[in-house]
Amino acid sequence: MMSARILRHHPESEQGRLYRWSEWCFVKSIEAYGAMVRVVLRHQALTLLTAVATLGLTFYLYMIVPKGFFPVQDTGALLGISQAPETVSFSSMARRQQELASVIRQDPAVENLTSFIGADGVNTTMNSGRIQITLKPLEERGAVSAVDVIRRLGTKLQQVPGIELFLQPVQDLTVEDRVSRTQYQYALDAPDKALLDRWVPQLLERMKRLPELRDVASDQQNNGLGLLVNIDRDTAGRLGITPQNIDDALYDSFGQRQVSTIYTQTNQFHVILEVAPRYQQDQGALGSMYLPIGSASANLATTIALAGTNSALTGAAALAPAPLQSLVRATSIPAPITINHQSQFPVVTLSFNLAPGASLGTAVQHIRQATKEVGMPASIEPSFQGTAHAFETSLANESTLILAAMVTVYLVLGILYESFIHPITILSTLPSAGVGAILALILFKKDLDVIALIGIILLIGIVKKNAIMMIDFALEAERHEGKPPEEAIYQACLLRFRPIMMTTMAALLGAVPLAFGSGVGSELRKPLGICIIGGLLLSQVLTLFTTPVIYLYFGRAAAWMARLRGSGQHAEPPAAAELT
Repeated sequence: MMSARILRHHPESEQGRLYRWSEWCFVKSIEAYGAMVRVVLRHQALTLLTAVATLGLTFYLYMIVPKGFFPVQDTGALLGISQAPETVSFSSMARRQQELASVIRQDPAVENLTSFIGADGVNTTMNSGRIQITLKPLEERGAVSAVDVIRRLGTKLQQVPGIELFLQPVQDLTVEDRVSRTQYQYALDAPDKALLDRWVPQLLERMKRLPELRDVASDQQNNGLGLLVNIDRDTAGRLGITPQNIDDALYDSFGQRQVSTIYTQTNQFHVILEVAPRYQQDQGALGSMYLPIGSASANLATTIALAGTNSALTGAAALAPAPLQSLVRATSIPAPITINHQSQFPVVTLSFNLAPGASLGTAVQHIRQATKEVGMPASIEPSFQGTAHAFETSLANESTLILAAMVTVYLVLGILYESFIHPITILSTLPSAGVGAILALILFKKDLDVIALIGIILLIGIVKKNAIMMIDFALEAERHEGKPPEEAIYQACLLRFRPIMMTTMAALLGAVPLAFGSGVGSELRKPLGICIIGGLLLSQVLTLFTTPVIYLYFGRAAAWMARLRGSGQHAEPPAAAELT
C-alpha cells in the first residue's frame, strides 16, 4: 500500500541496470515456466497422479510425525522440586537443601537462586522443597540452553546423598494447575487407597524403563514414621481414665495446642503447649508421661509429668498419677505423610520429563501401553493431567479444526465463483503445503505441536492464493472472451506467474526471522516459521503445475455432469486435449 503512494512510474528507458537485469530474469523465468507448463499439459494423467500421491503422502506423514503440545522454551529460569526421605527432620532437610544450592551455584550458567523448605501452600510435606534458579543471559552462557544446563546439573546433583532434585524450565505458556516435580503428570485414582499402594509402584518401575521418559517420580509417600497407640481399655477403665484423657495428653504433648494469647500494646503472642523438643524425637517419651487417676479427671486438666523434672500439671485426683506407658502399647509402623485426593478419591500422580529427542505423543502412547501391560484393576482410573491432558485434548481436535477451516474456505470460494467444482480445484493445492510443512518439521527435528498447527492453518490461506490467481483469470477468459479452457488456463499461468512469485516470496521471507531467530523464548516461534517456509517451498513447486491440470479435469467433469443432467442419458467425458 505504501508502494502505491510513494513509488512513481518511470519509462523503461530511464530505468537503471538493476531494473533491466531483474526484468530480464523475470522474462526468462516466465518463458522457462511456460515451456514446462506445455510439457505438463501434454502429460495430464501423470500430473494428476502426482497430485493424488501428494494427498496420500500428506496423510501418511501426519500419522508418523512426532506430535507435541508446546515447544520447550528457554526463558532463563528453572524450577527445582527437591524430595528427601519421608523420615527426614527439618534440620536435616535444611542441610541437604543447602548442599543442593551449593552445587547449583557452582555452575557457570547460574546467575542466582532462591531456596524454600518447610510445609506451605506449595510444599505440602516437610520432606519437599523448592529451588528457583535464574540463569545468565543466553549470550553470556555461551548459547547453552536451559535443557543443557539441566542435564549438566543432573549428573552433579545425583552425588548429593539423601535428597533428589527434579529440574524443569519455567515456561511462558503453561496450562498446569498444580506444582509437580517434573513437566508432565499421569494421575491414577481409585476408591480404595490399598489398590494404589499395591499397583502404582509396579507401574512406576515400568515407566522408569521406558526410553522416552526421564526423571519419573511419584508423590506417593508411604514410608513415614508412624506410632500406633493401642489403649488397654480395661486397665484405663479401672483407673477412671477415658480414651479422651489419653488423646488430650498426647495432643498437649505433641500436637502444639494453642492454649492462650498474650496481648501487648504493639503485638500479640500465641501460647503453644507442648513438651520440650528433646522429648518429641523418641517414643520412649511416653514412659515419662503421667495421667491423673479417677473419674473426676475427665473434666479437669490432664496431668503430664516428665521424668527428671519437678513440675506437673495437677488435676483434682488425690491418687498418684498413672504412667501412660502402663495404659497403652505403642508400635512403630510405616505411615503415609500425605494422601492426595482428586474428585474426592485418593490419587497418586506420576510425573515425568521427556528424554532427549522424544515426543510427547510417543510418550503418551507408551505410557498407555505400559498401564495395560501392568494389568491394573478397572477400579483404578488413569488420566493425564496438566500439559499432557491438554495435549490429548488438542490432538483429538486437530483433525476437526483443519477440516472446519477447509470447509469454511470451500463455502466462501463456492459463493465467490458460483461453482461447486472450482473451489475443490483451489483446495487441491493444500496437500502439497501440508507435505512441505511436515517434511520441514521432520528435517529440523521439531514436533507437530499447537504452534506448528497454527502455521498449517496460515498455509491454508497463503497457498490457495496461487490457484485463486490462476482460476480467477481463466474463468474470466472463458466466460467473457470465449477462450477454450486449455488456452485460458495456459494464459493464466503465464500472466499470474509474476504476482504469484512475488506474494510467495513476501510470505516466505517474512517467516525467515521466525524460523531462524534467536533470543529468549524463540523456541516458541520456530515451528511457525519452519511450517510456513517448508509449506511454501514445496507447494510453490507443485501447485504451479498441478493446478492447471486439475482445473482442466474438473472443468471437463463439470461439463460432462451438466450434459448428463440435461440429456438424462449416460455420456462419456471428453478426452483430454493437448496444448501445442
